[in-house]
Parts: sequence; structure tokens; C-alpha cells
Amino acid sequence: MVQLYDQLLRYSLFLGMSHADLMQLVGNTRFQFSRFDPQKVILQDGDLCHSLLFLMKGEIQVQSFSDDRSYSVLENLAAPWMIEPESLFGLSPRYAKNYRTLTECHFLILSKDEVLKLFDNFLTFRLNYLNLLATAGQQRGRRSWRKPPQSLEQRISRFFIDHCIYPAGTKEFRILMKQLAAIVNDSRLDVSAVLNDMQQKNLIELSRGRIVIPSLERLFM
Repeated sequence: MVQLYDQLLRYSLFLGMSHADLMQLVGNTRFQFSRFDPQKVILQDGDLCHSLLFLMKGEIQVQSFSDDRSYSVLENLAAPWMIEPESLFGLSPRYAKNYRTLTECHFLILSKDEVLKLFDNFLTFRLNYLNLLATAGQQRGRRSWRKPPQSLEQRISRFFIDHCIYPAGTKEFRILMKQLAAIVNDSRLDVSAVLNDMQQKNLIELSRGRIVIPSLERLFM
């Protein structure tokens, strides 16, 4: 029980809860635990979301898709991580991305019914969940009001950053040059020149239909 108590404190949903509340939560909540071998698909875009999944150990790869599925982004995420808490409720309670394991992974799972019980019994948990969703909504709302990029390289970098879940680490964009040119509203020739310049600066690595960003945070600099 003590080990689970310590594990829960790694996640924002449980921060600020008193020791007594957490011990009560651990003692009265039905937790499920699952282990997955490396290179296993665990969730796919469109699957129903009926539980909260907490990655407690290991590393997963997440693939996000454009609406027409013409391009996608691959990201590696390590524990501790919550998988799409925003997908448990709302108009479309379905996962929006693909997930597979890269290493052996251990998950803690809370069913939707158990989450609703926690809402009823623990005000801090309820507020943490609301704050998580509100923060995500506020961040999305501010995006359209940011200062526009001043150069083509900045527009391309903004595209990369805006399409990632976590603003750091290695990312892989599976996108054709002509698609990227259409998105940033410039010619394929100019986009190619800028991408090759970024490759010379070691910001990205180019291959046919793929753009690997070794360290996304370097694009902020």
C-alpha cells in the first residue's frame, strides 16, 4: 500500500491530497494492474475510452494523425504518464491516437466508475481533474493569439511544436515535402531549402517522407 501511495504522488491528479485521503483512496479503490511486453499495440485511434491509464514503468510510442491521415507524428513518452485523461468524458469518449510499448510497460488502470467515485469522495481529486482539463483548454485557446512566425523556418518550427504532445525529446514526422509546403503556405522548393538548412544546423534529420527531430526543445531556442 505504501509503495502504491508513493507511485500515485507522481501524477498531477493526486497532488495536494492529504496523507489520510490518499490512504483511504488506496484502501477503498479498485485498481487494476497490467503488464505489456515490448512492441505491443495497447490502444488504437478510435478505441472506446472507458478507463484512466497510468503508465507507471516503461516507455511507450504515441502516433498522432491528421484528420485525413495523410501525415502523422511519432513520439516516445516515458513513465510517469497519463494516457488521454481528456478522452474519458465529452462528446467523443474515444482515444485519438495509437499507442504501443517500446519496453516492458506496467500500467495502473482506473475504470470510469471508479473515477466517478473518486470525484464524489475526494474534492482535491475532482479539482485536479478539472484543472488539468481547464489548463489544456486555455493553452489551446491562446494558440490563435500568439505572435505569428516571422520567417519560413519559424513557421515550420511552429508546425512541429504545435503537433507534439510533449514539448521535448525526439519526434518523427511522417509527412511529404509537398504536404508541409501546403500547410505552411510556401513553395516546395523554399521549404526544401529551409529544411536542408535546419539539417545542417543539426536541428532535424531528413529522409524520404520522414523528418526526425532529435531534440524538439532546440527549436524553441
